[in-house]
Amino acid sequence: MEISLSKNQIGQRISKLRKMKKISQYDLAKCVKISRPSMAQIELGNRSVDVLELQKLSIVLGFSLDDFMSKDFNISHMIDAKPEIFTKKFEERISVPILNIKKFKNVLLYILERCAGKPNVGETVLNKLLYFIDFNYYELYEEHLTGSKYRKLPYGPVPEKLDIIINQMIEKSLLKRIKTEYYAYPQTRFLPLVKADLTELKASEKEVIDKVIEQMSDWSATAITNYSHKDMPWLSSKEGEEINYELAFYRDVPFSVRNYGDEIDEI
Repeated sequence: MEISLSKNQIGQRISKLRKMKKISQYDLAKCVKISRPSMAQIELGNRSVDVLELQKLSIVLGFSLDDFMSKDFNISHMIDAKPEIFTKKFEERISVPILNIKKFKNVLLYILERCAGKPNVGETVLNKLLYFIDFNYYELYEEHLTGSKYRKLPYGPVPEKLDIIINQMIEKSLLKRIKTEYYAYPQTRFLPLVKADLTELKASEKEVIDKVIEQMSDWSATAITNYSHKDMPWLSSKEGEEINYELAFYRDVPFSVRNYGDEIDEI
């Protein structure tokens, strides 16, 4: 069968059908035997669909291939019960971030160890480093690193409960808060008083942390803030609301850290 529709048209139709059937992107990807990020890229029109994948999608979403590929295809005619394949409830994937305080503290200590001598790394830069570490890791591995939740605030994404955690660490003599100036502007900085316990971090987690530090820890507060404001998770969120980690799969270059084009589609 020759596929004459554009990738955008196919992606839009699949997305609308999936939502009408009330099927999650993860569950649909699982049935088609491709990865969750690949399904996201298909729906965005960034990834092509081969004939075998389209046949699997037709079975799961309950459409005729001839009807689907027709220019006169009417999505509204497809509103019916879910396909039989979904009559049994799938095991829900846990995607809600749950803060791992111990890991968060060690990530914070490790960042500060690596950046303690850099005068630009004040509170603003620290917030953004934590954000990119967490969201880059989630995009790569579809797992939460620290499990911290982030909110969209005017100066960029900010981890929730950061002030509480820092105050606890100061009370336990793990950190020291200092007030200083950087280019005549007031700045809050933190100095580590103990070393991070790296046994709390997986090799993949440390690798992501190191890459973010190497890429961004020399940036000014203004530069890293402006950069974060162009990232899809921040752009797609409403002011003051929690930023959904799933939005990391909709990133484009230069923000995306995952090579979707060469990805091996396995679950």
